[in-house]
Amino acid sequence: MDTFSDRMAHAGVTLLRSGKVRDIYTWQDEIWLVASDRISAYDVIMPTPIPDKGKILTSLSRHWFELTADQCPNHVLGYNLPSGCDLVEFEGRLTRARRCEIFQVECVARGYLAGSGWEEYRQSGTVGGHAVPKGLRESDKLPEPLFTPARKNDHGHDENLTPQEARAALGEARYEELRDLTLRLYAWAADYAAQRGILLADTKLEFGRDATTGKVLLADEIFTPDSSRFWPADAYQPGGPQPSFDKQYLRDYLKTLTSWNKTAPGPELPPEVVENTKKKYLEALERLGR
Repeated sequence: MDTFSDRMAHAGVTLLRSGKVRDIYTWQDEIWLVASDRISAYDVIMPTPIPDKGKILTSLSRHWFELTADQCPNHVLGYNLPSGCDLVEFEGRLTRARRCEIFQVECVARGYLAGSGWEEYRQSGTVGGHAVPKGLRESDKLPEPLFTPARKNDHGHDENLTPQEARAALGEARYEELRDLTLRLYAWAADYAAQRGILLADTKLEFGRDATTGKVLLADEIFTPDSSRFWPADAYQPGGPQPSFDKQYLRDYLKTLTSWNKTAPGPELPPEVVENTKKKYLEALERLGR
């Protein structure tokens, strides 16, 4: 019986690299992104997968790519395996994409004061280097959405950049282009989510330059629980952390483990944590993907 490696070789598919939760392959002149069921927290991959997580995220990202195609072109070529490619493991998890040069700055839009934005605000009174009003509470809505880019880091935390640092990394014209695209897409998605009873607190987008045309393309994944904070609007109470449809449930569980110091290897997850985490992802898909 042919092994997975044999079938990959026969199809002409080559593993390029494995990330925390996705594997990147090449096939002919395409890039294939395959979403796994791995889940990470505190930059550590948990040893226990979340069943069907990769399929859920691929479905939701596909939904958003299709909805935003008229606002910004994207890297997607399709989601189905080519004829004769016997890699059933990829079904429902595969995004076939055109090659593009990914900008090494992640584009983050923040509409609410949470995560590293809240930590920075507590320390310096700024968010992503932007001055914001005094006296805000955790999870408060910001006066206006902010563009707070970060430098990509495949190992460990991404490095938050000030506007000046991001301009130096990207160049003035590219910085303004990506800032405007990010904030426009965030505003549209936040409105879409609000109509479905969900607050889009913040999101991370990635863009690349098409190797052939030079055009900017929306890439990677978009508006998924792995790249965004989604809060149920009917439970929103600023002044502390919010219930969410993302990995926060898992993080909250891990905080209760006095025996784990947030370094690899991660702890095995009990069945109820796996099941409840999956439910969070499914609810995001069901409420947003319609």
